[in-house]
Amino acid sequence: MVLNNLNYPLDFKFKITTLASDFNITDKNGNYVAYVRQKMFKLKEDVIVFNDESKSKELFRIQANKWIDFNASYSLNDLVDKKNFGRLARKGMRSLWKSTYNILDSNDQPKFTVTEDNAWTKFFDGMVSEIPIIGMFTGYFLNPAYTVKGVDGKEYFKLKKMPSFFGRRFQLDRVIDIDDEDESLVILSLLMMVLLERARG
Repeated sequence: MVLNNLNYPLDFKFKITTLASDFNITDKNGNYVAYVRQKMFKLKEDVIVFNDESKSKELFRIQANKWIDFNASYSLNDLVDKKNFGRLARKGMRSLWKSTYNILDSNDQPKFTVTEDNAWTKFFDGMVSEIPIIGMFTGYFLNPAYTVKGVDGKEYFKLKKMPSFFGRRFQLDRVIDIDDEDESLVILSLLMMVLLERARG
């Protein structure tokens, strides 16, 4: 299946009442797009995307190819149509300075790149977050933003962390129209990236 006819911007909002990393994805009208749940106590990342918070239907599954590692990649699988969309791959040591991810299709061909807009945000967040009490409030003033570009160099999506204390909210906007299957590939990649990056800011 593909995610289509979406009304942007989409909100990714983490729940603060559960121990697991759960978050809702809703559109600009507040309608459900998906409910994301990261399985706890797994040596390898394992994420299931449901139709909504009732968890009555599993739509997608994202699994790491190895134990937590700088070069881990994440397979993006459609549980309805039983197919692989592609994978998200973190760009190793470069991500220590500026978060960068590659999005590859089912044939392992590069399709998109996700790059953090401002490397200094990551640098200062790493410093300030270690300061007692003050570090608790980095979510209000050190919020990273990311741009998704295609291999054609065009900007397709913008993802930004919204100011919050507990809520951990991200917002995704589409810059230009895109093929439905590619759109699903990007959204699945970004929701995995959000789980990896959410501790910042």
